[in-house]
Amino acid sequence: MKKILEVKDICKTYQAENGEIQALKDISFEVKDGEFISIIGPSGCGKSTLLSIISGLEGKTSGETYIDGKLGYMLQKDNLLEWRTIYKNVLLGLEIQKNCTQENKEYVIDLLKKYGLYEFKDKYPMQLSGGMRQRVALIRTLAIRPNILLLDEAFSALDYQTRLMVTEDIYKILKNENITALMVTHDISEAISMSDRVVVLSKRPATVKKIYNIDFEMENRTPLNCREKPEFSKYFNIMWKELEEHEEKEG
Repeated sequence: MKKILEVKDICKTYQAENGEIQALKDISFEVKDGEFISIIGPSGCGKSTLLSIISGLEGKTSGETYIDGKLGYMLQKDNLLEWRTIYKNVLLGLEIQKNCTQENKEYVIDLLKKYGLYEFKDKYPMQLSGGMRQRVALIRTLAIRPNILLLDEAFSALDYQTRLMVTEDIYKILKNENITALMVTHDISEAISMSDRVVVLSKRPATVKKIYNIDFEMENRTPLNCREKPEFSKYFNIMWKELEEHEEKEG
């Protein structure tokens, strides 16, 4: 698989009243085409800051980013516009890019049909469940045809049961559409069940402590299937101890 995204020696320093605060220190890793990579780490270590730097929403102090393709971004909130229909919400990114061609509109209709949202296209966001709203947010992002999707705590606003179903939904859609994903999450179970690799960051200033390869050796892998495998608890315990160690050192 070819490399589609790379961060190399990324550092981020903030100016504060009492001097400089270093948030990120020499962060380096790469993502290959079609992979699903998660980033976990202690609370406040700079995971979301790193994602903002990769997306270009925030500047870096030093280091390099390499991106081969177009980025899409999914945030914690779905940010659907309540006064627009589902169809109009999905078109929003294309409208902003002034790229609402007939071909792209047909592509949007195909996505809505493919992923069970076509019959709701004339409904409004308030008429949909939280899980369906996140699916709409994903389709809106896919409408601009990204190669890489960045997810920043994208499921954390959902209740536990909905979250399980949404991760299942979104994982299948991303694999079906061959979208590479880089996800920031505080949920170790979510990271393990969805990812090919998990990047563990240290406490601030964040460095890459370890990168774990996740291999469940199964056909038709899904997040829910992974949670039922004996290897799941092994991965969980290793990563939990890794993060617990950081918290103890911090304390």
